[in-house]
Amino acid sequence: MPTRATKTKLKLLIGAAVLPLTLPLMPVSPAWSSPSPPPEPATLCAPAGILRGANGQRAVVSLCAGSGTPTMGVSAPATCSGPGEDDDDRACLTSGTWTARKGGVTAVSGKLPGSGEYPGPGTYDVTADVRVKSSPAGLDLHGTVHATLTLTAPKPPATHRIEVDRATLQRGAATTLTYRIFRDSEQGDGSARFGLIGEESSGVRLSTSDARCVNPLTGRYPATTRNAYALDCALTDLQPGHPATVVVRASVGAACSTVVSKLGYWMPQGQALYTGGMLAGPTVRCG
Repeated sequence: MPTRATKTKLKLLIGAAVLPLTLPLMPVSPAWSSPSPPPEPATLCAPAGILRGANGQRAVVSLCAGSGTPTMGVSAPATCSGPGEDDDDRACLTSGTWTARKGGVTAVSGKLPGSGEYPGPGTYDVTADVRVKSSPAGLDLHGTVHATLTLTAPKPPATHRIEVDRATLQRGAATTLTYRIFRDSEQGDGSARFGLIGEESSGVRLSTSDARCVNPLTGRYPATTRNAYALDCALTDLQPGHPATVVVRASVGAACSTVVSKLGYWMPQGQALYTGGMLAGPTVRCG
């Protein structure tokens, strides 16, 4: 009997000694196991001004900016009223243009409502040239409004980019341009539409032997006319570490032309429809 008692005590002591060493390890998870999710897109609004008419009409205008996505959308919601009416008696239609400045320098601009590339976090002075009309009709006001908006969402990392091997076209000659289109993100897939367009009135002609590219077809069927000043390329094999190369011949005369580029790309999220993006590429100018 004494021997059994001694063994029992020994087992209990071993269990007590091991237990404190294992407990602190149980709730600890690796720091890399759950990355922080990106911030949710959000819209910030601020009062921007009151437009008044000669006969007592009034429109109270706000300016709103969205952040947390690759684009910065700006709108100008308003409440309208006629003489002796409450502010919410009429629906308002707002249109116009807007400019967002940071540190006195224009960061992005566009139409109302509309969007541009999100410049990143910071305090923006947003000015809008606004026209406000009411429904039912009776109010039509125009003026300039202003608001200061502080956006905090970080700028989303770029997923795609476009490079070109030269910045100028030679006047009265043909210039070869080599474009490289990159997909730098693991998100999305290899599909993209790469577009080039010159100035129609200049007579510029864009051509390539790349089978992925065509001059866009215009006119009603059975018309076969194509825009010689534009190219449309369907890319399907963009991968991180594997850019696409498109070689273009730009022929210009004495009038010359700039050539702008853009890329439309998919960012599939199941069967959601509006998950793509549009990227502005480099502009090639006249030498």
